[in-house]
Amino acid sequence: MTASDWQLALTKHGAVIQDGTIQHYADAKAEIATVTQTNTLCDLTHLGLLEIGGADAMNFLQGQVTNDVKLLTGNNAHFTGYCTPKGRLLALFLAFSHYDHVHLQLNRDLLQPIMKRLKMYVMRSKVDIKDVSETIIKFGINGPNAAEYLTPFFSRIPTQDYELVSLENGAILKLPTIAGHARFQIFTDSINAPIIFNALKAKCQLVGKPCWDWLDIQTGIPDVLPKTQEQFVPQMLNLDILNGINFKKGCYTGQEIVARTHYLGKVKRRTYLASIATEVAPVEADKILDSGDADVGQIVRVAPNNQAGFDALIELRIEAKHAGNLTWQGFAIVIKQLPYALNDEIVNA
Repeated sequence: MTASDWQLALTKHGAVIQDGTIQHYADAKAEIATVTQTNTLCDLTHLGLLEIGGADAMNFLQGQVTNDVKLLTGNNAHFTGYCTPKGRLLALFLAFSHYDHVHLQLNRDLLQPIMKRLKMYVMRSKVDIKDVSETIIKFGINGPNAAEYLTPFFSRIPTQDYELVSLENGAILKLPTIAGHARFQIFTDSINAPIIFNALKAKCQLVGKPCWDWLDIQTGIPDVLPKTQEQFVPQMLNLDILNGINFKKGCYTGQEIVARTHYLGKVKRRTYLASIATEVAPVEADKILDSGDADVGQIVRVAPNNQAGFDALIELRIEAKHAGNLTWQGFAIVIKQLPYALNDEIVNA
């Protein structure tokens, strides 16, 4: 069974699939409301997964991405950016090592072009790059009892954010989430997936991708989509705060721009958590305007909230955030508190 077959099988439980993504199970609004209240279970087939192996894999990746892949021990994961020579993000990876290879999880719409680009730079190195999105089943659980519900299937459950536990029947990665809940992503195969998923399904509310996106947004986790490629230097998406950049690892594509932004203290744009009260869905890359209708930023990531509107991560000029009176298509934007500290002092230089 491939991951796509797995996802298609979920239509028996009411899954509504659009463009390879489970949008909801019959009642999208009800699902969003349950995310903050109970335990939820979400298929993650919409995420792409690359496997980088071979004798030169680590050295190859070290010259390609913003973070230090040599810090991936098999017990942890971290974010890392993939940039153009001008330091603009082409993709955002959640990276982790597993036995003798590294996995890079990314927006699935970017998987094929990013894999093609990476292969262009392999040259004569002993590096093997494979798309394993279909062979590894991915799903996530979030809620107050998430760790408890996983215990019957896994002998050890990670307790720290971005801690990874690999066992015979799968791997578990702990992710940040809302207060009072725990959130985990499970990576497994077609044999173990039905056993684990069906048992969890009996205790959890099934939800679609927008609910998982909402959780990522609440925890300040950005994304790069085809329409937002080359729009951001990593610091604009707070990757320096999210441990997605290592400033001591040495050279990689785009490193000069990223390092200059850091050491000269000229981060003039940041990503903020925001809410927009509208029935019309905002779209990533939509422009944010200030009180004078000047373009001061754009939407990075968006999902419906459990009230009357949408929550989003928005990238802004820092001074525009401090000035306030921001709008999207005439609707007011309310800036909310991120779960991590953000240095957003106004830089005049």
